[in-house]
Amino acid sequence: MQEFITSLGSVAAIIGAQWGDEGKGKAIDILAENFDVVARACGGANAGHTIVVNGKKHVFRLLPSGCLHQKIQVYLGSGMVIHLPTLLEEIGLLKDAGVSILDRLHVAPNAHIVFEFHKAIDGALEEQKGKNAIGTTKRGIGPAYTDKAARTGLRMEALRWSMKDIRPWLMEKATAVKAMYGVTINIDDECRLFEEAQKVITPRVVKNGPDTLNEWRSAGKKILVEGAQATLLDIDHGTYPYVTSSQTTVAGALQGLGMPPNCLNSCIGVAKAYCTRVGAGTFLCEADEAAATRLRERGGEYGSVTKRPRRCGWLYVPDLKYSAMINGFDCWNITKLDVLDTEETIPVGTGLDGSGKVIWEKMPGWKTSTVGITDFKKLPKQAQDFILFIGQKTGIPVRLIGTGQGREQMIVR
Repeated sequence: MQEFITSLGSVAAIIGAQWGDEGKGKAIDILAENFDVVARACGGANAGHTIVVNGKKHVFRLLPSGCLHQKIQVYLGSGMVIHLPTLLEEIGLLKDAGVSILDRLHVAPNAHIVFEFHKAIDGALEEQKGKNAIGTTKRGIGPAYTDKAARTGLRMEALRWSMKDIRPWLMEKATAVKAMYGVTINIDDECRLFEEAQKVITPRVVKNGPDTLNEWRSAGKKILVEGAQATLLDIDHGTYPYVTSSQTTVAGALQGLGMPPNCLNSCIGVAKAYCTRVGAGTFLCEADEAAATRLRERGGEYGSVTKRPRRCGWLYVPDLKYSAMINGFDCWNITKLDVLDTEETIPVGTGLDGSGKVIWEKMPGWKTSTVGITDFKKLPKQAQDFILFIGQKTGIPVRLIGTGQGREQMIVR
């Protein structure tokens, strides 16, 4: 493990390679112990990272997964859109679990705020689209990014404002939102929630985000960059329009943090041993109903935030190669290998034929438990072959292999 940690350098990123839900949080949690700062760059409270430590499940929506390590500094970047009540809730839940976070939390002043009316707009837009709905989590992420792009949003620096300035802004916003979306803003509720956040979070908003990160780097601090969602959901490079509203690649993460590209020493791509997708959009390797149900139940493939059942399917090599090309992955973390333990045959999509149909390579299953195995050589030969196949087909080595939910259930090669 120490050799692998050393190879990552002082600034490392962990980025999803599929449509999210790959299990990035576990790798971040494991590696964060060896870093000084964990920084989340983009996205909002629709991202749900689940960590299991000593049998206890922790679900993070805004805070980075690595924050369970008490010594690590926690940074929320400029590229994020932050729902204040959710952030307060997460801080409270961690406190109840005996984890102090507030004195280690640093928030970029130019991260945008998600209000309750953004959530209402999100729901209204999905309802209007009907069968053409994208399938968002209705957490207000898209509308908040819309306000950001239109330069009409409010940023975290506004927590320093007086409420006599916030209320008029909300009143003006209410007129525009009602006219455009038919959504009514409850100004009193918005003000109450804003004031509650001001009392707790305002002292944690830094003066300048890039300056803060640069000071840490100059002091020799090691920074772990946490990606949210995943590459195939990127607003520019994903399966548009069925994508998220932010840039989810490693370049987007560095942009969202205000860190220069040449500071990055390594980038880990995270992919499941199979594949899942939430919401609408293309899914070339989607499994038939019987296989999808098996994968869903064995893998617990339900949204950690929304509880929605995920669409389930098989690994598709071209997707991995595409994500690797965009992000420049140095190695893979293949997660949830144990979910395939009961499969007789494991299909892997390797490309498309002349008629646009998926070309399948059928790999033999291992039909025995891999749960908790931490030594690659102790995996069944068929499981070893499966992992080596991924490395060979993508040209990128698999260095981390998840064999269960627990923090300790990880192979490091």
